[in-house]
Amino acid sequence: MVLRRVFLRWLFPAAFVLPLWLFVGWIVFSGGSGWALLWLLVAMPTVFVSQLLIALLIRARAAVRSTRAVSWRDAAGVALWQAVIVALGFFDSRVFFPLLVLSVVGALVLFWSSLSQLWNEARGAVTVLHASDGTAYIPPVREPSAERSAGRADGDVIVVSEVRRPE
Repeated sequence: MVLRRVFLRWLFPAAFVLPLWLFVGWIVFSGGSGWALLWLLVAMPTVFVSQLLIALLIRARAAVRSTRAVSWRDAAGVALWQAVIVALGFFDSRVFFPLLVLSVVGALVLFWSSLSQLWNEARGAVTVLHASDGTAYIPPVREPSAERSAGRADGDVIVVSEVRRPE
């Protein structure tokens, strides 16, 4: 749980740190080639926007907000994707293009994974019921308990009927 909470806290700072790492890596490792600079001018905003978008999709889920932790699928996906981005910052010409393709594919897979988790969580989350007088209400969510599964009631049922007094 601690590791997943750390990933949740890291999502927004990563949107700033990883593009900065690409810039520092270009300065230190690339030797200032023109193609690397052109790639950098495209990659830095792209990494920033994609990191923010995925962070917002992950944080939009109610389960993430209530537990203050990402899912294991999010943690694994974000860790792998960000490791590829860090590896790109070394600008090694032998593995640069495969890492570039892997980072784009990773971003798309992580985007769709986060979107599907958000959709699946939100799809059945709210059930609106209507009272006999037409008033709509959302029933409270009840956690399954061991007593309920054993057939025992949770407690007493109290019925209060309304009595109108003559005026």
